[in-house]
Amino acid sequence: MSYQNLEITIEDHVATVTLARTDSMNALSLSFSAEIATAFRELGANDEVRAIVLASKATAFCAGLDLKEFAAIGMKGTAKSSLEFPEKLRALFESCDGIEACPKPVIAAVNGYCFAGAFEIVLFTDIRIASENAVFGLTEAKWGVSPCDGAITRLTSQVSWCHMMELFTLADPISAQDAFRMGLVNKVVPLKDLMPTAEKIARRIAENAPLALRNIKEVALRSLSMPMDQAFALEWSMGSRIMTTEDAKEGPRAFAEKRKPNYKGR
Repeated sequence: MSYQNLEITIEDHVATVTLARTDSMNALSLSFSAEIATAFRELGANDEVRAIVLASKATAFCAGLDLKEFAAIGMKGTAKSSLEFPEKLRALFESCDGIEACPKPVIAAVNGYCFAGAFEIVLFTDIRIASENAVFGLTEAKWGVSPCDGAITRLTSQVSWCHMMELFTLADPISAQDAFRMGLVNKVVPLKDLMPTAEKIARRIAENAPLALRNIKEVALRSLSMPMDQAFALEWSMGSRIMTTEDAKEGPRAFAEKRKPNYKGR
């Protein structure tokens, strides 16, 4: 599928999805959000892809929700009721849903502004690399709205309560170093090293067994909302199935033979 505002490449089992709505700092419009969701669903179903890097072609990672479009939906009568409006808003965040549904590890390479809806997108990724010029913000409260596609529920499991409430209630931007201090990103690197660092991590992930990677991510996501005993049972059940795969035999064999594993994803 061709995309109007995305650039996608696949090399050595690593897909790079580049946000390229540069005329608006990658602001999330309805159509752009749908494109991101579709891309991640397609890449998630592509057996050649084992890891995905999400990056930006613009000077900002993403400015968040397209407020001009949001205003048109909310203030010009496009949404006719309080029940219809959230459904229209929900469509603006299909991108988060597409990333969450993707079974492949997703590495975010974040530069410049990463606000509101963009921050929510990052919260659905698995590994996050930020450039030194990255600025993060959950600024919704400044503009009279509230997050509604996972930022609140995601942050409760990713940072401390006090850091979460600081981000939401102050609604002030924070630096990449502050994001690292809070545990929101894995590394902070100079801008010139952003993509090489993200790509290196993705290539290292892609060398691992794809079925094991998929299983790990699925168990981690599904167990978020489970009591500990149910989560453990799920991990045991799904992990046991992986032990019967060809890749699970290839790994120990390669270790014994002192060579690199040749995983087939079966």
